[in-house]
Amino acid sequence: MLTDPAVRALVAAVNAGDREAFHGVLTPDATMSDDGSDRDLQQWTDREIFGAGGHMDIESESEDGRSLIVRFRNDTWGEMRTAWRFEVAENGRISRFETGQT
Repeated sequence: MLTDPAVRALVAAVNAGDREAFHGVLTPDATMSDDGSDRDLQQWTDREIFGAGGHMDIESESEDGRSLIVRFRNDTWGEMRTAWRFEVAENGRISRFETGQT
């Protein structure tokens, strides 16, 4: 059970392959980066998550629940150990996430 409700909802949406729930937990202007480079969120999630069977297995979370170490896998790249950091807006939705290999 992840501490932060928005992060918990995003992980559940990824693992269920639920694109609508995933976008529902994000702010309309949400942004993201992968390995330190800003990416187009829609294109990246289509390619890396929803079009490739993306799945997150949580190894650990920080005390605030907004930083995770994850074994992420998809049909394109296989499994890799990744770090994820989330910014959550006052409305409880994720406004930005950053991911990259550890």
